[in-house]
Amino acid sequence: MRPSDEPIIRIENVSKTFGSVRAADRVSLSIERGEFFALIGPSGCGKTTLLRMLAGFETPGEGRIIVAGQDMATVPPNKRPVNMVFQSYAVFPHMSVAENIGYGLRMENRPAKEIAARTEEALALVKLSGLGNRRPDEISGGQRQRVALARALVKRPQVLLLDEPLSALDARLRDAMRLELAHLQKTVGITFVIVTHDQSEALSMADRIAVMNEGRILQLAPPQTLYEAPGNRFVAEFIGKINFFEGNAIPLPQNRLRILTEGIGEVEMQGAANGPVTLAVRPEKIQLSRHESSASGLICVQGAVSETSYHGGASSVLVKIAGGKPLLAEISNVSRAQSPLISRGDKVWCAWRRDDMLLLTE
Repeated sequence: MRPSDEPIIRIENVSKTFGSVRAADRVSLSIERGEFFALIGPSGCGKTTLLRMLAGFETPGEGRIIVAGQDMATVPPNKRPVNMVFQSYAVFPHMSVAENIGYGLRMENRPAKEIAARTEEALALVKLSGLGNRRPDEISGGQRQRVALARALVKRPQVLLLDEPLSALDARLRDAMRLELAHLQKTVGITFVIVTHDQSEALSMADRIAVMNEGRILQLAPPQTLYEAPGNRFVAEFIGKINFFEGNAIPLPQNRLRILTEGIGEVEMQGAANGPVTLAVRPEKIQLSRHESSASGLICVQGAVSETSYHGGASSVLVKIAGGKPLLAEISNVSRAQSPLISRGDKVWCAWRRDDMLLLTE
């Protein structure tokens, strides 16, 4: 295999403990060159520990971390081909924007002319041209985040590590910066590894995502696969909203199942299982109607609307059904009509395609 074909990062059976807590438990994964890779999971799942081990701020108790073909076991943080952008940005308040960006190059004793040229290049890359003489307190939070990015990128690392880089921004700016960050990654062409607890952030930016819990990777896949075909219940619940139906599967011929469930009764579908299973459906897959649908291939259940919540482009509707947990549906607000189409107390039919139902055995 040519060096350019090798993954830029290989993590091989890495474990790390803090006292009795196992922050990383035999983690193995590869990250490709030029990939936007995300590590997500709940607080304490081990994602930040893994990022810090890549940066060299923590040392694995077991296993190997290889970056650009080199084992990082004896390589200090400042000698690694990576750079890190922290959650707090950590820009120096007493320095100008340009001085902040060029700081790492000055520490390497680069010539002043080279520092100035590369700083201007980095300013242009993050759309801060003309702001080099300002102090951090004279620019916005989003601009300070770009300063932190530029300071990391100016050293031209092979891998950029980002620890919750958007969490300090307000919701509107965070949404805008997601698009900018994804565009920036494609522009510079280097590998980005981001840690976030925000699954929508990862879904909108990453090429692949690793979902972690209790120090382990539960599933590693592209965003659409994680959302539409989660490998287990934890991933299904962590990635977006979802409805669960507990059931018991009875095998039938030709790889089919009869599943007896709470809430939606008996369901037949493709799959292999025997015993307790969970069926699941995403809220946006559910259609609400005043009348029962006669179309084939649909699962239909009647209920009463107990709550509605307006979110602008869509509304969430909670439907109480007999013999099961309330069902969450999401309907698109395609009309500007003032009066809601569905109100609390309305009797409705909930219907979704059988093919949109997920079968979870773990």
